[in-house]
Amino acid sequence: MQSETLVVPRHLVAEIILHCREIYPNEACGILAGKGRVVQKVYKMTNIENSSVSYMMEPMEQFTVMKEMREQGLEMSAIYHSHPQSDVHPSPKDINLAFYPDSLYVILSLIYEEPAIKAFEIKNGLIREVEIFII
Repeated sequence: MQSETLVVPRHLVAEIILHCREIYPNEACGILAGKGRVVQKVYKMTNIENSSVSYMMEPMEQFTVMKEMREQGLEMSAIYHSHPQSDVHPSPKDINLAFYPDSLYVILSLIYEEPAIKAFEIKNGLIREVEIFII
């Protein structure tokens, strides 16, 4: 397993899938917190855009979560969001709004019977897929 792998416990993947299904047909979004690229906690965030094609985390909620993560010694391992009506690859908007170059971006597509989930590094408009290792 490479250090470039995002490690996510199976029960947290299930939590992400459930969140995305609950918010459907709109995009769900959230933060995956942990140590480096090993995820320990899911923070479900409010998408203030209420949109099926974009998301924006509620700013005060995001501030509170970032503070709590810092207090618990956790880092932002990844930001996740769903694609209710499209594939699991970053959209042009996802690429333009990738403001955290040190974070990974996890996308979950709901267009398949079994949701598809992938992680990406997005830096300076360049996309690189990163393996997700589910434990």
